Amino acid sequence: MRKLVVERATDGTALFAVDVADSWLSRLRGLIGRSSLAAAEGLYFPGTNGIHMLFMRFAIDCVFVRPTAGAGVEHEVVAVKSNLKPWTGIVWFVRGARGVLELPAGSASAAGIAKGDNLRLISG
Repeated sequence: MRKLVVERATDGTALFAVDVADSWLSRLRGLIGRSSLAAAEGLYFPGTNGIHMLFMRFAIDCVFVRPTAGAGVEHEVVAVKSNLKPWTGIVWFVRGARGVLELPAGSASAAGIAKGDNLRLISG
């Protein structure tokens, strides 16, 4: 699976290393079957504006992003959904989102990620 590094655009601080779920099978599987995520890892779903937590075994944060016009690797945070619970957490639709980062619960806040922030997703 392809990997990306998520950086804060303002200062270049590396925040997370994420796998990219860009095939049908990797998108279907997602984080299902895993028991946890390490502190600085996650999964990126390009082209997604909603997620479900069915069959999940642990809580996660979701950072919904959209590419910034003309920036290529830069993405604006359009929503942050924190501590989504296994089986019950569902985000049906986030307006403007074109991808989602699934991260360990509490890590979006710990990294200081908020709506309107810009993140870089670069090859890792």
